Amino acid sequence: MNGSLALFDLVRTRRSIRRYTHQPVDRALIDAALEVAMYAPSAHHRQPWRFAVVTSTEAKERLASAMGERLRADRLADGDLSERVEADVARSRARITSAPVAILACLTMTDMDQYSDARRGSAERSMAIQSTATAIENFLLAAHAQGLAACWMCAPLFAPDAVRDALALPADWEPQALITLGYPAEPPKPKSVATWNSRVVYR
Repeated sequence: MNGSLALFDLVRTRRSIRRYTHQPVDRALIDAALEVAMYAPSAHHRQPWRFAVVTSTEAKERLASAMGERLRADRLADGDLSERVEADVARSRARITSAPVAILACLTMTDMDQYSDARRGSAERSMAIQSTATAIENFLLAAHAQGLAACWMCAPLFAPDAVRDALALPADWEPQALITLGYPAEPPKPKSVATWNSRVVYR
């Protein structure tokens, strides 16, 4: 029972935190969280997730610039005011470059099943996406358990090629999310959660 309570408290107290201190994160802590991520369930037990750990200032700058350029182009194409666009680009850049660690979560279809029809091919890709998401959640919980703060950002989905090129990743690595990581510089904000049973049906 005590173990269950500890797990429930861990899940309930995890928060998305975007501001970090300048304290470096020991690689042993990162590796420990990544190891826990590997225990996530996955379709066919293929473990289609891949992680790129970004700690150098240069790499974070390249990543932030690549994502910012894509964000700027998309927003301007939408007709948004340039002042607002630049403010969003600057905010995105600051979130990435100010974090001690940025971890890019990717998926690969290399080891997944291949089908000749689009219906099953689409389902297989969804299975890989779901599998990668479970690994990300495991990572977030493991980071929280070690006193670290993190934030899951889905922005790489809008600029997969630019992100992959910025970090010189293999062609089959498909960026899914960016996790910023560090020690919290601010207390977590209260989190409101919808009444769980309003989102569940039993049959």
